[in-house]
Amino acid sequence: TADFVAQAIERGVEKSNMPKGVFNMIYGNGVGEPLVKHPLIQAVGFTGSLRGGRALCDMAAARPQPIPVFAEMSSINPMLMLPEALKNRGDKIAQDLADSVVLGCGQFCTNPGLILGIKSAEFSQLISNLTEIMGAKPAQTMLNAGTLKSYTAGLEHLTEHQGIKHLAGQTQQGNQAQPQLFKADVELLLAGDQLLQEEIFGPTTVIIEVEDKAQLIQALQSMNGQLTATLIADEADLTEFAEVVPVLEEKAGRLLINGYPTGVEVCDAMVHG
Repeated sequence: TADFVAQAIERGVEKSNMPKGVFNMIYGNGVGEPLVKHPLIQAVGFTGSLRGGRALCDMAAARPQPIPVFAEMSSINPMLMLPEALKNRGDKIAQDLADSVVLGCGQFCTNPGLILGIKSAEFSQLISNLTEIMGAKPAQTMLNAGTLKSYTAGLEHLTEHQGIKHLAGQTQQGNQAQPQLFKADVELLLAGDQLLQEEIFGPTTVIIEVEDKAQLIQALQSMNGQLTATLIADEADLTEFAEVVPVLEEKAGRLLINGYPTGVEVCDAMVHG
């Protein structure tokens, strides 16, 4: 696929009479390290895992002449489900949320990976609805075998964790990704458990139930930086939970209200990181 894309771009370069060499592609396992270390490379852009991004940052910093690395690394894109919104349109929220989680087989860097809500009958109903909907979602084909392998490994880590419960999804096997839904104990997030800080790249999400507004703010404060954060809220929620907004502004490059992060269009006015 990478080769086909490169050929198409090269044809565009030729038809546009752009200088030869304006576009180059090198792909394969392990090609990033020699590129980052090469003395003619003066800056690096990266999209990928937290581990991979940190490794490249360390390489760039260790050069005789350090160079900058602009990295978009692991984001779990938290979504906050606030009480009045759930009371008024909980069924639709569950459907829209599930659709967002599985869009493109979950292969969006803005995929909603963590769903937070305050303990209530409405949030319990959302969990029930989401469990039913996600359990009925079909398997999808991922971009490549490596992505599927990483997704499978991520699911195994979630499944094996004692503080995380599997709610929905068929057993992950074969050549397609099965949508999954999990629920985690809020104490894991408050304790900074790394499993809840790094994305599982694929059609899965984790639900966390908090006791009250104070614990919700604590949970948000314990999170790493994010590409997006989302409030599903009605007008009364925005008043009641106004103090949540500054916390999210500090954590995320984009703050959404009553939308879904997979539907966000990248534009000049947007901070993607």
